[in-house]
Amino acid sequence: MAFSDLCFMTPEDGFLGLPEEVAVSPENAKAIIIPFGLEASVSYGGGTSRGPAAMINASHQVELFDEDLWCEPFRKFGVATVEEETVDGSDILAALKQLEEKTAAVLDAGKFPLVFGGEHSITPGAIRPFLKKFDDLIILHFDAHADLRDGYEGEAFSHAAALRRVLDHPTVPLVSLGIRNISAEEIPFLDDNRHRITIHWGKDRARWNIQDIVAPLKGRPVYLTFDLDGFDSSLMPATGTPEPGGFFWEEALAIIKAATETSSIVGADINELAPIDGLNAPNFLAAKLAYKILSYAL
Repeated sequence: MAFSDLCFMTPEDGFLGLPEEVAVSPENAKAIIIPFGLEASVSYGGGTSRGPAAMINASHQVELFDEDLWCEPFRKFGVATVEEETVDGSDILAALKQLEEKTAAVLDAGKFPLVFGGEHSITPGAIRPFLKKFDDLIILHFDAHADLRDGYEGEAFSHAAALRRVLDHPTVPLVSLGIRNISAEEIPFLDDNRHRITIHWGKDRARWNIQDIVAPLKGRPVYLTFDLDGFDSSLMPATGTPEPGGFFWEEALAIIKAATETSSIVGADINELAPIDGLNAPNFLAAKLAYKILSYAL
């Protein structure tokens, strides 16, 4: 698939809801949003198939001026949104191949792909083009769960195995943040791979040092994957497994900003939004997080 094969939403309908007079063409945009509502292996609450549309709709209410960067960042990088296609959740491997082709087309065009999931099983598909392009890629992972199972409920590409499938690539290192759930079956793999897996446990948040966290990223291309259940459940109830003890807004942003100051974030995904009818705050949080990631990275 080539970049020219992708179909795009109008700027008014796409991410941020930009009027035509301030929008740029997809060819001139540096940031490309790829909605991909895969829902195939959720094991508690459902609804991730509706996550991308909810994020895009909520983004129309996001203030474009950033009080930290003191500008309207979208004007500096430009953004375009790929039209969302139906994702067949009955065949995860085929779905991941579909996502891989879209992400590769965007990355090969020299642009920044940001995938809106969908469940976390999107990440092994989205990241493949980055693993092929960057020999020294490192993963920055926000989550409540380690996702290091070698499959779950008979599905090797389950959302519960998302990072394990990424780590099938034998040299890529992983920095995980906010983890507060890990199963006994994941521990042997973690112990055998401590040379390339660093976990900053949620229980230790009060003692974290941001510079220590981002030090392994220095000078490397970074792929950021953000499972929204990494946030505390009081902020993010609209996810399949809302968990207490997670990030709050400023904590997450401080780490992302520090990562961009020491390294180069080259792509990202945000996943596991399961919208709750009538509750707009989680959708808005996810949309604003996307804008902040793009603004800091670009």
